[in-house]
Amino acid sequence: MGYQFSPETDFQQLEQALSRLYSPQQLPSQINRYRSLLAGLTETFGPCAQAAVFSAPGRTEICGNHTDHQHGLVLAGSIDLDVIAAAAPNGEDVIRIQSEGFPMDIVELDSLEVREEERNTSAALIRGVAAWFQSQGCKLEGFNAYTTSTVFKGSGLSSSAAFEVLLGNIFNELFFDGQCSPARIAQTGQYAENVFFGKPSGLLDQMASSVGGMVTIDFQDNASPVVERLDFDFSSAGHALCIIDSGADHADLTGEYAAVTQELKEVCAYFGKNVLREVPEADFFTALPELRRKAGDRAALRAIHVYEENRRVAGQAAALKQGDFEGFLQLVKHSGLSSWRFLQNVAPAGYTHHQEVALALALCERLLEGRGACRVHGGGFAGTIQAFVPLDMLVRFQTEMEKVLGAKSCHVLTIRPVGGIRLA
Repeated sequence: MGYQFSPETDFQQLEQALSRLYSPQQLPSQINRYRSLLAGLTETFGPCAQAAVFSAPGRTEICGNHTDHQHGLVLAGSIDLDVIAAAAPNGEDVIRIQSEGFPMDIVELDSLEVREEERNTSAALIRGVAAWFQSQGCKLEGFNAYTTSTVFKGSGLSSSAAFEVLLGNIFNELFFDGQCSPARIAQTGQYAENVFFGKPSGLLDQMASSVGGMVTIDFQDNASPVVERLDFDFSSAGHALCIIDSGADHADLTGEYAAVTQELKEVCAYFGKNVLREVPEADFFTALPELRRKAGDRAALRAIHVYEENRRVAGQAAALKQGDFEGFLQLVKHSGLSSWRFLQNVAPAGYTHHQEVALALALCERLLEGRGACRVHGGGFAGTIQAFVPLDMLVRFQTEMEKVLGAKSCHVLTIRPVGGIRLA
């Protein structure tokens, strides 16, 4: 089944696998992290003869804000923050997962139906991914797993998608002979999140985590998304990719996210369609007077954002391929403005005292002084923003942002070339 984690020689083999994921500067601390992971497995569940080791990265959305659930286009990348797990069979029909710092999740394999009391919990994700694999004919077995994460929850870096992709890789490798492609594993995560967890998300987060690297994804056929890899190093263009934590947690904002998809559904329903990708933009604008009455102005504005954002994804990808980084930055700025004005996912409706994302964006613009670019990141309403910061401004930018938003709120990230993976 995999890695015999007690002999030192085997850990040296694992170290070689880690060099694929982490930079030379990160490698020493990551080696210690994986040693602690394996120790956590044995300390929590007792000694075991065999274990398998997995990693799934968080993701950054570079363009394509809320386009995936409308079968649109996105530009995204996996990042050098991840969720890792050591897993071992337990000979029972029970899954036990101990995530460092959280209560243990226990899921029995003889009961894989949706449980309302588990909505918005990690147990729901475990049960949902297990249910999907069982529905595909996978003969599930119980296992124990210990996990730890550097993808902090509520960060907008998709800790939940990384966890789902991690689970998908565990089931796929241990019990399904690796039959699922990275895209299929992403779909299992979306299924668990939509049906069991209760969040109506698109497929962007899971795909970016599962596939890895920087990629454009076309979701026109959601069953078979078209993925194109882009190789681009932001540091070579003199910029750092920063993700800034606004300090607001999006855990209780499911209703805000659901409203985006619901309002777009109302627009699509006018045309007898399911997603906006099926509605020609010219038809939308022709029908706009009646659509305003049927679905409301905010729904119409959100649809306008999606149409324009799809074009921006194509434009950004073309700019990066051509080495036109200034053109890329201009489109980042346009994306951010569109999310704020049209999509309206910077501040939750009715919030006045708490507008953390808006404040973080204002600080970014002030510090960048017309250079670089910034935008709301991910689902919005809370969580994080994204900034492309000139390297000669980076130290001051981080210092000033963290004076207001708190220590370690500004993270410099790199694009990880590998998605969800079994390491040993």
